[in-house]
Amino acid sequence: MTLTVPCLFGLESLVADEMKRLNLQEVRAENGRVHCRGTLADIARLNINLRCGARVLMELGSFPAGDFEALFQGVYALPWEDYIPKDGEFPVKGYSLNSGLHSVPACQAIVKKASAKRLGEKYGMATLPETGSRYQIQFAIVKDVATLYLDTSGEGLYKRGYRAQGVVAPLRETLAAALVTLSRYRGKDPFCDPFCGSGTIPIEAALIAKNRAPGLDRSFSAQRWKNMDGKLWLEAADEAMDREFHGSYDIWGGDIDPKAVELARHNAELAGVEDCVRFEVADAGKFHRDSEYGQLATNPPYGERLMEKSEAEALYRMFGAACRELPPKWRVLVLSSHTEFERSFGRQANKKRKLYNGMLKCDLFMYGK
Repeated sequence: MTLTVPCLFGLESLVADEMKRLNLQEVRAENGRVHCRGTLADIARLNINLRCGARVLMELGSFPAGDFEALFQGVYALPWEDYIPKDGEFPVKGYSLNSGLHSVPACQAIVKKASAKRLGEKYGMATLPETGSRYQIQFAIVKDVATLYLDTSGEGLYKRGYRAQGVVAPLRETLAAALVTLSRYRGKDPFCDPFCGSGTIPIEAALIAKNRAPGLDRSFSAQRWKNMDGKLWLEAADEAMDREFHGSYDIWGGDIDPKAVELARHNAELAGVEDCVRFEVADAGKFHRDSEYGQLATNPPYGERLMEKSEAEALYRMFGAACRELPPKWRVLVLSSHTEFERSFGRQANKKRKLYNGMLKCDLFMYGK
């Protein structure tokens, strides 16, 4: 079957690399999503192991849908009964881009009606109870071609289960994992985040250092599906745990807000990495390290939601001065949407990468080799 993993724009190559490391076949990336060939066992493996993907979708079919009749007939022709039992709940959501069928609520209604008609006929029921497990149907209509999926994840993969609450404007775990991955941190050198907030970036760094699968402590929709053997999830979890590393790591997070630091420590405990991450109340403008090598990845306030632009620029100036005192072999990555970041920071980035923090367009400013 074809499995599709949506992701934040800019993370496609990272997700594709993750899928290749899991030995998935025919991996191909396009804007905002990555496809591969896989099995039911791979659904469990992807959900448990992916760090940067948003969710895992199972593709059921694709067909031209230039009008509502074509959409209805295309959906009706799909073998819904192979996946959704007679008591299954099957809500519908989706989107339409550059297509004649541009009303999403109308498309939702057609997809629901066509799938319900097919299931009702197969099960000999005029009304389906929808009292059982959830089989979330998703559709994407792009340039008059409809693709139908079942969502195997349920809640987005960024919900690892360790962040019960967050500080203002938190960074999604999937994007935090991407920043750590792009810093090329692998657990050997010191890793620091001087604007750690609720601790998401250092916690993701610890999970990467330990090679701990991020989905081990949560559940997924497809675990409750009747056509997925529970053993597949146990085997995927065992495989993931067998690959874990056990060592000592130098991972540090600092924030000027004591409440944020307290919350970060709590989240690290929930993630099971409190033994390898240190959190301290610290001023990012006075950040200092003597070690020859290291990685720093951080998401400072942008001056859009958390503080005024002038305050953000003053903060960037102080932080830039502190970073210039770091040994030359340190690699520094800063995510910001501020258009004048480099001028305030005091240095042009060696490399920039466009990323999105939610709907906010950002640049990842990368310093060092």
